[in-house]
Amino acid sequence: MAEYIDENSFSLFDINEPEKEAGTKLDVVKLGYISAEAMTWQELFKGYNELYAITFSSGINFVYALLDMFDKAEVIFGSEEVMSFSMQEIMAYQSKTLERIRETSGKARQKLLDRIEDGSVHLYVARKRLSHEKIYLLKADDGRKRVVMGSANMSYNAFGGVQRENICYMDDESAYDWYMDCFNELKEDSTDEISVKALTTADACENIDALPISESVRVKKAIVIEPSKEASDDVRFILDTHNLSRELAPILPKPDKKTGRIIITPDIITKVRRHRADEIIKKKELRSEYPQLNIDVTEQKVTLNGEMLNLAPPRDDILNDVSLFLKYMDGYSKFHGDYTGMQYRYFEFANWFFCSPFMAVMRDMAARFEQNKLPYPVFGLVYGQSKAGKTSFLETLLKMMIGQKPKVSAPDFTRSSIEGLKREVQGAPIIVDDLTQTRFSQHAIETIKNDDFGVSEHLTNYSAVVISANEDVKAVAPEVIRRTVICRVEAGLTNTEVMKSNIVRMVQQKIGTAFYREYLRRMLEVIPELIEKMKDDEAESAPDILAVSSRIIVDIIKEHSEEVPEYIRELSLEDYFSEHVTGKHAKEAIIGAWRNSPKSFVIQPKTNELRYNAGQTYEADRLRKELPETLEAKKSREWVTMNLTEAKKFFGVEFRKSILPWKG
Repeated sequence: MAEYIDENSFSLFDINEPEKEAGTKLDVVKLGYISAEAMTWQELFKGYNELYAITFSSGINFVYALLDMFDKAEVIFGSEEVMSFSMQEIMAYQSKTLERIRETSGKARQKLLDRIEDGSVHLYVARKRLSHEKIYLLKADDGRKRVVMGSANMSYNAFGGVQRENICYMDDESAYDWYMDCFNELKEDSTDEISVKALTTADACENIDALPISESVRVKKAIVIEPSKEASDDVRFILDTHNLSRELAPILPKPDKKTGRIIITPDIITKVRRHRADEIIKKKELRSEYPQLNIDVTEQKVTLNGEMLNLAPPRDDILNDVSLFLKYMDGYSKFHGDYTGMQYRYFEFANWFFCSPFMAVMRDMAARFEQNKLPYPVFGLVYGQSKAGKTSFLETLLKMMIGQKPKVSAPDFTRSSIEGLKREVQGAPIIVDDLTQTRFSQHAIETIKNDDFGVSEHLTNYSAVVISANEDVKAVAPEVIRRTVICRVEAGLTNTEVMKSNIVRMVQQKIGTAFYREYLRRMLEVIPELIEKMKDDEAESAPDILAVSSRIIVDIIKEHSEEVPEYIRELSLEDYFSEHVTGKHAKEAIIGAWRNSPKSFVIQPKTNELRYNAGQTYEADRLRKELPETLEAKKSREWVTMNLTEAKKFFGVEFRKSILPWKG
């Protein structure tokens, strides 16, 4: 499990590093000193027609400028970010490299594409471990050859005199031939070529199959990835250094706008020291305010705020918690509206809520073994009409888990603030209460869409985030739906009924954590099996932890209650993310409209289109976003256009022009 790392514990040298036997022989090139010369980088490279280069990192604008000097060029790009060479690191690096190339001006980018297309430029990205070599092999049509080497990467910083570099060159054919053999060996064994398709479309999301490594797999049928086991300390050091750097950046002075220089004085050092001391105090306060539910799946133990939890609670205590939980859920039968549906949906959400502390370790395993992370969501959204008991429901679940009810106010919700909390809170979900549509659109959508928190760092004990919002959250985008457990409630109480109700207060006062501790014990018994399934490359689907969780909850309730309501049932991933679930409200809206207002529809069999007038633009937008992709839904003002054939299948309605159109 992930542990908190003290920022002051970094060491440049590992005193515990084991001694290794001497014996591995290195290629050591013997040189002779002739002289040192002053020259520009243009002078160093001028007069040659071909370039073959290996660079550990690069500045893309310099790359473009250098390539313009040669009729033919081949460049191998490495990266200091790729340390262990796991598949996820390779894909991430290749995706980011391509992204950076695309960010350049249109003319330069198009010229590069044209040159890749005509074969005068070949670019490669690292797949296996690269050395720190920086080598530039130059060849002229008249037979002259030059080797440039040293510490300089392919960037303006390195070759522009901005920083000190050790740059050497040899005008020697034998040296050229030897280094060319090294270049070709590296190119053939350890790289993937960047194609035009990769450069224009590849990314680590929807077009992952266009990444250079994906194209290599397609051509070669299979490739072997050998992650470096010995690099774990290096990876941890780099990640920790980057994290600490981000923490220090806001409190250090900015570079001078004209010179770019930063002047550091003793006063600044004193200021930084005081600020860091204050930050440490704030972190300690956060840890005391928010829970630390640490679940160790390896040791099969759980601690809450440093105290070991008893995972064998007395039966009477479990009976008490089960009884109170069912009483609480039964209270929704007094609500107005679809209270039965509300109970079903609230139970589904409770299952994910209780299971959420295990999602981090499942996401980490999925990343390690190149599995899909989507079956392990770390975001939940409860929204609907006011007075639906959303806040008290979430507070009650937290009370059952950890015996307390912390939450975050909506104005504090930003991506950075949430990620900051995730580094301090462990296990128990972070609840963001009463988020408005504006803040949801501004912060929540982007946070959820780009959620890769903890993956690269292999964190295994961070919290899920639960957002509570009212009915004004009208449209949830598909990319959010795929990553979020959504609970939409359509029942509530009147003001008077809210004031009279005493069930919530009574349950929250009397309910304990025995139910959840029993749940944790049973979950810890099965988690190792789920992880083993994750490692199986032949498995058709990811292990369904939500199904396992629901089965355990149902068993506990059955064993401690004579009557089990219908909504307490076994679930699966399909109950959360199937098209009929994520598109449920859109489906009900359109079926209801067809039944009650068939004139709102235009049926066009010739073009195989079904058009529906939703009445309002925002409603059309909501429907488009919620409908499954198979319907090919498009929006134009208040109209939604769908594929007629697929619409008939999805809605179970034979859309035809008739006097009695409804067919249930």
